[in-house]
Amino acid sequence: MKQILVVDDSSVIRKAAKRILEGLSLQSSEAGDGKEALVHCASSMPDGILLDWNMPIMDGLEFLQKLRKLPGGSKPKVIFCTTENDVVHIARAIHAGADEYIMKPFDKQIVQSKFEEIGLL
Repeated sequence: MKQILVVDDSSVIRKAAKRILEGLSLQSSEAGDGKEALVHCASSMPDGILLDWNMPIMDGLEFLQKLRKLPGGSKPKVIFCTTENDVVHIARAIHAGADEYIMKPFDKQIVQSKFEEIGLL
């Protein structure tokens, strides 16, 4: 079973994402910011990451840049999940190593579609 790390400072978003992912037969774990997510990845690299952009301590972009430098950090598929919708943000995310991008609010259909596109479903 694929392991997905949900990284978001909102516990409500993390719980909603976790419910959707588990409904898609994916295991999930949570992190409240990029720093916590890096610690998680260093000990157990997930197959995929659903990543918020705007978080305290370490934002999603900084996390992604550091993730890609970790041993095995090129492996996880990363989907940015954020309210930032301008082309500049999307381009920065893709350039930093994101595989896909979805907008909040999201639903099961959107999440399922993106996870299928990146090969995790």
